Amino acid sequence: MWPIAQTAAAAVAAWYLALLLLDGDQPVFAPIAAVIALGATHGHRGQRVFELVGGVILGIAVADLIVHAIGTGPWQAGVMVVLAMTAAVAMGGRELLVSEAAVSAIIIATLDPGGGISPDRFFEALIGGGVALFCAVLLFPPDPALQVGRALNTVFAELGRTLGDIARALEDGDAGAAERALTAARQLDDHIGGVRRELNEVSEATRFAPPRRAARGQVGRYERSLPQLDFAVRDTRVLARNALRYLRGGSPAPPELVAAVAALGDAVWELAGSYDDEGREREVRRMALEAAGSVTGLAAEGGDLRLTEIVMQVRSLAVDLVRAADLAAGAVDEPPERPTDELLSA
Repeated sequence: MWPIAQTAAAAVAAWYLALLLLDGDQPVFAPIAAVIALGATHGHRGQRVFELVGGVILGIAVADLIVHAIGTGPWQAGVMVVLAMTAAVAMGGRELLVSEAAVSAIIIATLDPGGGISPDRFFEALIGGGVALFCAVLLFPPDPALQVGRALNTVFAELGRTLGDIARALEDGDAGAAERALTAARQLDDHIGGVRRELNEVSEATRFAPPRRAARGQVGRYERSLPQLDFAVRDTRVLARNALRYLRGGSPAPPELVAAVAALGDAVWELAGSYDDEGREREVRRMALEAAGSVTGLAAEGGDLRLTEIVMQVRSLAVDLVRAADLAAGAVDEPPERPTDELLSA
């Protein structure tokens, strides 16, 4: 209901602002532009608002220039849609701008042309778009921490689930399950990319919108820890591939290796919670380092290179989670890049 109320308030504000500035009787295109732009872009960045406003204004301008010559009606609407979309494409507009130009042309084509060309329609759309931009970017921007947090939670959910699947595949000696876990691990990059896109989306809100400046600290923690999470995703993908290779060889996985991979999955869930509860950072560190320490002896025994590769990935992933937890706990700077062996022994 809150976004709906914002859209309605913007429409009313655009109407009265157009009356004040243009001294017209029925500035209908001002609220139309405000509703189209604000209603379709809630939760997105200002660039998309600009695109929508540009599409609305372009469609009105093109249709207003020719409506007095061909009149209004269904076939006229088709002609105006073609012309408005062609003009938008020729100007290099993206899909959003092109479609909104067509919508605005349809609105003009289905109304009474009245006295012909009306420059007020163009300015009404400009006013309505300006009101929408003010509301969407400055006055009522979306919560940036909430948006990025949701995207990041998707990463944690898929990462924790994938590690759990790898652990079960090792426990059951199921190469097919390991292959499915590898497929899921390869898709984690898309989720990391989603977090990056959200961070780009909310950068304007945290920088310019007064109501959202308080979220800078939380968004900054997300941004600082993302590179370490990206490393964890990459190491998980390599871990899944090594586990698959190991299981295809027919060798049973040592119980301590299964427990270590499962513990890393549990540490991911703890890491997700550490952004809201800094005290859980210590639990992430404990679980990850214990998992790495429990398998170190397997690599020392030697004799099976495939097993050694898995052990090294467990250790690397543990370090990634520890460093991400340090940053999630609110560290201003990145933790020192100590060698893996030094960090694990400490």
